[in-house]
Amino acid sequence: MAKIILTHEVTGLGAPGDVVEVKDGYARNYLIPRSLATPWTKGAEKDITAIRKARKAREIATLDDAKAIRDSLQAKPVVVTAKAGEAGRLFGAVTTAEIAEAVKASGAPQIDKRKVEIGQPIKALGEYKVSVRLHSDVSATVTVKVVAA
Repeated sequence: MAKIILTHEVTGLGAPGDVVEVKDGYARNYLIPRSLATPWTKGAEKDITAIRKARKAREIATLDDAKAIRDSLQAKPVVVTAKAGEAGRLFGAVTTAEIAEAVKASGAPQIDKRKVEIGQPIKALGEYKVSVRLHSDVSATVTVKVVAA
């Protein structure tokens, strides 16, 4: 088992700054090459405090704030415009960054694009359900309406 420090959020494993033990192959072949984690050392303890401080600055402060933001996000659909062909198929796909920008444009507070989870790639016009992790205990289901540009 390898002891590593997560530098990005990994679903099912932990948040940035967490020290976790994973199998050697998972750490060596997946997490470390993709810069999702760094090997744990005594000197890396300083990195952990810096990562946690940056995470606190980005995180929504309280559970009540997260619930209020969740209610505002779920109240109205978010509209994303994209280039589309004749049959309603998009040229490319709608990304998490585009969804985060559309949320900000709709008047809601800015959310981190890494907190947006799309189940299947959005490659056609229509309405889709997207999950947004606002807090460790609060998740919002946002309706994304994709329209032709």
